[in-house]
Amino acid sequence: MKLREDIRNIAIIAHVDHGKTTMVDELLKQSDTLDARAQLEERAMDSNDIEKERGITILAKNTAVSYKGNRINIMDTPGHADFGGEVERIMKMVDGVLLIVDSYEGTMPQTRFVLKKALEQKLIPIVVINKIDKPTARTAEVVDEVLELFIELGADDDQLEFPVVYASGLNGTSSLSEDPADQEESMDAVFDTVLEHIPAPVDNSEEPLQFQVAMLDYNDFVGRIGIGRVFRGKIKVGDQVSLMKLDGSVKNFRVTKLFGWFGLDRVEITEAVAGDLIAISGMEDIYVGETITPVNHQEALPVLHIDEPTLQMTFLTNNSPFAGREGKFVTSSKMEERLMKELHTDVSLRVENTDSPDSWIVSGRG
Repeated sequence: MKLREDIRNIAIIAHVDHGKTTMVDELLKQSDTLDARAQLEERAMDSNDIEKERGITILAKNTAVSYKGNRINIMDTPGHADFGGEVERIMKMVDGVLLIVDSYEGTMPQTRFVLKKALEQKLIPIVVINKIDKPTARTAEVVDEVLELFIELGADDDQLEFPVVYASGLNGTSSLSEDPADQEESMDAVFDTVLEHIPAPVDNSEEPLQFQVAMLDYNDFVGRIGIGRVFRGKIKVGDQVSLMKLDGSVKNFRVTKLFGWFGLDRVEITEAVAGDLIAISGMEDIYVGETITPVNHQEALPVLHIDEPTLQMTFLTNNSPFAGREGKFVTSSKMEERLMKELHTDVSLRVENTDSPDSWIVSGRG
């Protein structure tokens, strides 16, 4: 079986405040990705306004780093069960996970939720014990806690043989030794462990195309964008392809643009092959879980499961005596426009009209 040895696809998961986003910052800085003059904003992956305000990851998103001639695609996932609509789909796109655990706090409830999703997909895990420089670090006990959690969640024998890297994302250091004095002034231990233990994608690019949409984005110029993985074959700009819809229907369209990632930038590309994580535009009516195939070889992948909403609220325009005194977008038309815009990209969201033109029932997660 031929493999694409120059590429790895991983998800990075952790409980809130265990240092996941800081770790990604360091991986970006210390890879061969950013221009020497580039200024990396702190917590660069938390780009959404609410994420910046709260200091948490809500939306799954991806970046790609270059290391020793290899490309490592990193999917940053939410650490909350509330945002499970994002997590499960991401696990379908990757071949392994970096599990980051605080050297003092150990495994936490949200770690459990996301890790369970990863183990169910039979992904290969790497454990990173972060904040090794803490005076309160209890490294050996935390590694034992992680092992116990793996056993409790039903990990198989291969998953239980996880490698452990000890690091300080804040200081940009890492090592395979649990002794803080042995920390090396680089993230090479993390990179090298990823290349050694995470499986490379199968190179079946000569077979008929299969691309599945796992996330959605929206752009005013090109419309809805489907983000996912090329599981088989290859795809080029200008190709005439078939979109196999969730309802069983098939729609043909022409691929107008393809995008890949390098660093934090989404860049236009002309072709992608099996193993690549890419974004595709050209079909406005595209949805998560749908498969893109050649017109003459229509074979859909299994539909992705999306967690159902857990919370329902009624949104309505302000009808108090103080209405209109604050805010700019407070009319019913502006509220509806904002809700409809969110539906373009959030597949866990439901918006229903009511008998009143000034209120909507919104169902979501968290």
